[in-house]
Amino acid sequence: MRYRTLGSTGMKVSTYCLGAMMFGAWGNTDTDECVRIIHAALDAGINFVDTADVYSAGESETIVGKAIASRRDEVVLASKVHGAMGADPNERGNSRRWIIREVEASLRRLGTDHLDLYQVHRPDPDTDVEETLSALTDLVHQGKVRAIGSSTFPAELLVEAQWAAERRGLERFRCEQPPYSMFVRGVEAGVLPTCARHGMGVIVWSPLAGGWLAGKYRSEKDVDLASGRARRIPVRFDLAIPGNRRKLELVGAVDELARDAGLSLAHLAMAFSVAHPAVTAAIIGPRTMEHLEDLLAGASVELDDEVLDRIDAIVPPGTNVSAIDGGYVPPPLESASLRRRPAGARAAG
Repeated sequence: MRYRTLGSTGMKVSTYCLGAMMFGAWGNTDTDECVRIIHAALDAGINFVDTADVYSAGESETIVGKAIASRRDEVVLASKVHGAMGADPNERGNSRRWIIREVEASLRRLGTDHLDLYQVHRPDPDTDVEETLSALTDLVHQGKVRAIGSSTFPAELLVEAQWAAERRGLERFRCEQPPYSMFVRGVEAGVLPTCARHGMGVIVWSPLAGGWLAGKYRSEKDVDLASGRARRIPVRFDLAIPGNRRKLELVGAVDELARDAGLSLAHLAMAFSVAHPAVTAAIIGPRTMEHLEDLLAGASVELDDEVLDRIDAIVPPGTNVSAIDGGYVPPPLESASLRRRPAGARAAG
């Protein structure tokens, strides 16, 4: 296993980060097997574990806490806050009220007195970033959090957060967690260069593009919207959406490239995800021991320039095959009311 420094934190983390999203009701409901998977990952040299409160409504954190109880000092432990944890409209988001409350719940579930990394899972347009950073700064000063980060923030919001921290003397985001894979390369245009410029580490999620680059989907009959991740996030798999159909078309091309390089498709995809100089680690999300063992077998793979050039020819740098997979949609693009003047105002103008 290789190790890199997480931004400027000084913490050394494995280039494969064990993601815990599949532990619990969202994936593997066998707690004992999940614990064995976590132990196997640690035994293989992975020292970085990432979870979130929202994964299986806290169950993932509970499983991770059980698994690392006797090995806490071996683990760089990360969790996230933002997603809805109940029907109450204040049980979500990036407000001080919610962050201060929810970090305590995460610590209880994880069975620890601190997090090595606490990340804001998504931007919150209803909360001033200074409010969020101020709350997170207090947690760092209290010793409950060692470092803070963001997840799926566009480049402009990363810069805004860095400036706000500098202006107010607050803790700054030390890393970003964006989606990144051979099929989702949009972050190469702005997010990754911004992180590099500000000395931020980068932990990429979905390096296998939700299974598209794991060799699971090779024909239309393989895409079953009634099972697995496709059932939970159908918009990323529905072949009626042009971007998803394009992914299915491109799987054959990257699979051929993998065979030419003497690699499995999954090993090619993982090696690509950690090849970018701005990337610190890539999150693997195994649901079974077999999944973990297969991914670990490719941990030492490095790609040469010829292979990387062929990938660029299939999916151009800085582009997403499907816009849906970008992970975050700015509010003005989601709500028509934010990009249109009221009729009366248009008439008056």
